[in-house]
Amino acid sequence: MKLGRKIAALLCFSFAFASTQVLADTDEMRVVGSWNSLTLFKNFEKPFWTETVPQELGIKTSMTSLGQVKLKGPAVVRQMGMGVFDVVHTVADYIVSDSPDLAGLDLPGVTTDIATAKKTVEAYRPVLAEYLARDFDVKLLSVVPYPAQVLFSRVPIQGLGDLKGKKIRASGWTTSEFVTALGATGVTMSFSEVPQSLQRGVVDCGITGSLSGYSAGWGEVSKYIYPLPVGGWDYVIGVMSMSTWNKLSKEQQDKLQALIKEKLETPGWAVTEKETQEGIDCLTGKTCPHGDPQKLTEVPVTDEARAQVKEVLINSVLPALAEKVSPETMTTWNETIGKVVGIQSK
Repeated sequence: MKLGRKIAALLCFSFAFASTQVLADTDEMRVVGSWNSLTLFKNFEKPFWTETVPQELGIKTSMTSLGQVKLKGPAVVRQMGMGVFDVVHTVADYIVSDSPDLAGLDLPGVTTDIATAKKTVEAYRPVLAEYLARDFDVKLLSVVPYPAQVLFSRVPIQGLGDLKGKKIRASGWTTSEFVTALGATGVTMSFSEVPQSLQRGVVDCGITGSLSGYSAGWGEVSKYIYPLPVGGWDYVIGVMSMSTWNKLSKEQQDKLQALIKEKLETPGWAVTEKETQEGIDCLTGKTCPHGDPQKLTEVPVTDEARAQVKEVLINSVLPALAEKVSPETMTTWNETIGKVVGIQSK
């Protein structure tokens, strides 16, 4: 064989081998879902990654959850950079310590209805994807809200004024900033640690989704529920390692994104409003499609309370965010979410 033919043959072999390696590397995706006790994981994330992706893309997957990997905060996302996981679903608030710009997605009091919440996410999504790529080297795949983040309390409360002096579990620093402005002390701890902490009196109250709290046993150690969305929506973001994303063909990328929208995001958003009310009903002794109803006292929400939440957002939370991020980030927030809700940071 002539030298030129040998080189050509070697190049063809190398190309074929490299292609095989790409396919082999993406043959099994290691996925971390959100909290496996909650409906988002059970009804959408798990069937999507363990059934839809293998069937539609021919890619094998293995799946675990945040509760099973036991990595707190940004650690689970950071593991992606080391090749431990390919896909992670986690609450955006959990990783803002490593990327403060992400906090703008879900500030307490920005939206109290699901329709407006969706508009804010659509406006912020391009910049959210940019921040995630810059700070974690990941591709944004999905954004799905948990039910509205409401307040559970083991001690008597009649409204926001009674939170002064209380210790309140907050999922992220923006929610902590919010309760601090009300005279409370924000305590950051893992979702799974809250029931025991409420039971032992480590915290007086906790903020999470209504149905999320019911499903995870918060109602069993609380006596009151305050259904004003003081903690936003706790958006769960799905991200893929940029290395894994780049190994997929353009056709695979396009198909994956289309499937995520159809099978995960769109139906996930559709059930959130329903589950917010179902969670409140389950917690307050009404008809409960998810199990036995509990008997928490529902604290009435007044127009004055809604106005106070907005005031705290403008006077405390937004200024606190401005201290942690660049002026450009705040300008971007004003031009996206701020424009949607009619609020501008000073």
